[in-house]
Amino acid sequence: MTPEEEGAFHIVDVPSLTPRPLRAMLRTSDGVRIEAVHTPFAPPHTASVTDTAVVVAHGFTGSVHRPAVRRAARAFARRAGVVTFSFRGHGGSGGRSTVGDREVLDLAAAVRWARELGYARVATVGFSMGGSVVLRHAALFKDAAPEHTDVVVAVSAPARWYYRGTAPMRRVHWVITRPAGRLVGRYGLRTRIHHRDWDPVPMPPVEAVPLIAPTPLLIVHGDRDTYFPVDHPRALAAAGPAELWLEEGMGHAENAAGDALLARIADWLSVP
Repeated sequence: MTPEEEGAFHIVDVPSLTPRPLRAMLRTSDGVRIEAVHTPFAPPHTASVTDTAVVVAHGFTGSVHRPAVRRAARAFARRAGVVTFSFRGHGGSGGRSTVGDREVLDLAAAVRWARELGYARVATVGFSMGGSVVLRHAALFKDAAPEHTDVVVAVSAPARWYYRGTAPMRRVHWVITRPAGRLVGRYGLRTRIHHRDWDPVPMPPVEAVPLIAPTPLLIVHGDRDTYFPVDHPRALAAAGPAELWLEEGMGHAENAAGDALLARIADWLSVP
């Protein structure tokens, strides 16, 4: 899939907008329906205003309904409006997961919806698989208004594909690549996974990073991540202009991101 193919994109089926929290069904350029939720800005001081939205991209087997995703949305909503969504094959979205490939189209749909809601500035924050997606999206859609992002945060993201150096990642690969594993994914993890291999293999996250500049980029990773060791965030940060936070004692992705870290991320991305 070429960047041009990934960039060709439209949305239909978005319901009428209201100032209250709302749900929407977005449609990607390849025709997949994506469930999304807008959480309005909920500042501690009612006089506060913002023109920024945070679009949250969850990890593999997550969804807009998962408690860790909702917790992140509440934390970010103290500084900005928030759009959460379920990747294809997850939650109430259609299609099947391609584990980070065509998911850039899902993120593009959510970013465009955020701009249709009236936000002038859109930040993307991705966790694990979602972290790889926000990196590739920022590179591929950098010049594609209104689907581009203005600031990017990748949490617990891999630097390269096909990593099997840890036991959790070997289990993930079994779920993705084996028929029995995909059954476990569908019925045990509520994730519908596409059976086809990538063709062509999408741009690795580490190759996307140098294409993101001058868009601000933050890489966040825990030093106790059991999926991807710290050579992954270090490789990402070294690949191009980026700020790196190595978090002491942190595990993997949104489940390990505590309220204090989410607040720090919100502070970082809310400053133009």
